[in-house]
Amino acid sequence: MLGAFATQFHRLLDRIDAGLAHGSLSATLPDGRVRLLGGRASGPAAVVDLRSWRALLRLATGGSAGWYVAWSKGEWASPDPTALFELFMRNSRTLGGAARSSGLLRMLRKVRNSLRGNSRAGSRKNIEFHYDLGNDFYSLWLDPGLTYSSALFDEAGQCLEAAQAAKIDAMLDRLAVAPGDTVLEIGCGWGSFAEAAARRGLSVHAITLSAEQERAVADRIAAAGLTDVKVSRTDYRDVTGHYDAVASIEMVEAVGQEYWPTYLAAIARALKPGGRAAIQYIAIDDAIFDAYADNVDFIQRFIFPGGMLLSESRFRALAEAHGLEWRDHRSFGLHYAETLRRWRIAFDAAVEAGKLPARFDQHFIDLWRYYLMYCEGGFRGEGIDAAQVTLVKRA
Repeated sequence: MLGAFATQFHRLLDRIDAGLAHGSLSATLPDGRVRLLGGRASGPAAVVDLRSWRALLRLATGGSAGWYVAWSKGEWASPDPTALFELFMRNSRTLGGAARSSGLLRMLRKVRNSLRGNSRAGSRKNIEFHYDLGNDFYSLWLDPGLTYSSALFDEAGQCLEAAQAAKIDAMLDRLAVAPGDTVLEIGCGWGSFAEAAARRGLSVHAITLSAEQERAVADRIAAAGLTDVKVSRTDYRDVTGHYDAVASIEMVEAVGQEYWPTYLAAIARALKPGGRAAIQYIAIDDAIFDAYADNVDFIQRFIFPGGMLLSESRFRALAEAHGLEWRDHRSFGLHYAETLRRWRIAFDAAVEAGKLPARFDQHFIDLWRYYLMYCEGGFRGEGIDAAQVTLVKRA
């Protein structure tokens, strides 16, 4: 039946071909023929084996989420999916809607996704979905410090643990604080920043919505013999008191566009006049933000319900409207690509050694490996970026 629609599928391939301004895609079609798409300028060289026309149907109706479903069902394969994801991200502006969902199904997915919004109750559910998979799971493939955000590599060949420590040091340096000063950390992960801050003599209030993380941070701080760290399961909207500084490392992606003003208002409210906030975040190219925000992508559907990458220009405007000056921006997206590559190597090693907890089946393992490749390709394609910025509250 799908073969009867081959003409329409070739038209979709024509659109993809026209949109590949950089790089190329060698596609083996279900009938055995090979088509070269793009190839007009240098860029990623990707290879895909389209084993069923249904894969293109899923891409057309479900975008990146549909493309994952097709992969999980064996309808397409590639010797290097990361290169394919890099290619599509590199050409995201010129591809337009060729690789995004459309029609009634897109609207239905948007309605369903809206039910997973980041209200107080929704945020807890969304965080539990991802972060409460278990500390025993994350400890197998993150660095020994359990830092689940982009590292900052100072030199080639640097180990991941040292690069993560460099990232934390960079965040602390942005705060311009002294021993005895108070720091609020919004979204504390497993405590690597809180521990480093406490070792600098700072008094830290670390907040999370994850029960697993709260327990891990408390145990970590106790084991380190540090006393000036308080960890609590607290929504950022419910923080009271004033602090000399605020830190938030890749938490804002879990806030959602609707709540950006609320998040920034909470930071402004928590800071003393003249206080600084150091934010590490992930942004998507402003030129494609509207199309991205108008869809439900693979990450939102399968990995981070309620997630939303930033539009840097819009987020900056909101920060400044809340009395927060935007200073010392630094982007380092390719560092995140390398971080993800290191995580994937460690993840694969844990799987190969049979170390993953028994509750995670092959479907879960395949999903997470795909997720790590998908994100790495996105950063290599430079349509998404990692950055740090300092926000200073006007006195």
